[in-house]
Amino acid sequence: MSISVSEAVALRRSVRRFLPDPIPLPTIRRVLEQAMRAPSGGNVQPWNGIVLTGEPLNAVIAAVLKQVALGPDAAKPEFPVYPPGMGSPWRDRQITLGKALYTALHIERHDMEGRHRQHIENFRAFGAPVCMFVTIDRALGPPQWGDVGMWLQTIMLLLREQGIDSCAQEAWSAYGRTVRDCLGVGDEKLLYCGLAIGYRDGGAEVNNFPVPRAPLDEIVTFRGFE
Repeated sequence: MSISVSEAVALRRSVRRFLPDPIPLPTIRRVLEQAMRAPSGGNVQPWNGIVLTGEPLNAVIAAVLKQVALGPDAAKPEFPVYPPGMGSPWRDRQITLGKALYTALHIERHDMEGRHRQHIENFRAFGAPVCMFVTIDRALGPPQWGDVGMWLQTIMLLLREQGIDSCAQEAWSAYGRTVRDCLGVGDEKLLYCGLAIGYRDGGAEVNNFPVPRAPLDEIVTFRGFE
């Protein structure tokens, strides 16, 4: 499959229901090898990934689900995914997405049990056959976190070029210690996110609802042009 960068950008989305079909290791290796060309300040390349499938992935999922079952107090986030008191327009965009997501899942606003069940699907990687856990050294700072984001975007677009889908999941960071213990990763690193990788279930409504983007002129200001 060969598509343009523009097509890969247009077709990429956060997939929340995957097919169980396996992804060949040579394909994943090729994508990750190409993604090493992602930019980073000073070429420090601050990213680390551990790619799991099969029993190793099932072991991480089982360990995290065991912690989830203990209740909210068992979650020990590695970092705040959103800042406290996040205001407009960022919170507004988040709410709009949440409404569209739960509408596609046919989960009513008052159905807290249904919402909880869907939240737990994060920790099953939405059924993806592969998940890459991304870590970064705690000694590194915000610019290097941005570099990791560029690496992830490069990976996701290269996967789309291969007809493969993904979902970057910061939710895993709520159980970072559990994941790191399963992976044998020391305390000098923190868990940035998981990246679910697989083929999307094309018939699932949760993979087909429109995800709006802010108008360009709300985000970018142009100056000095004719």
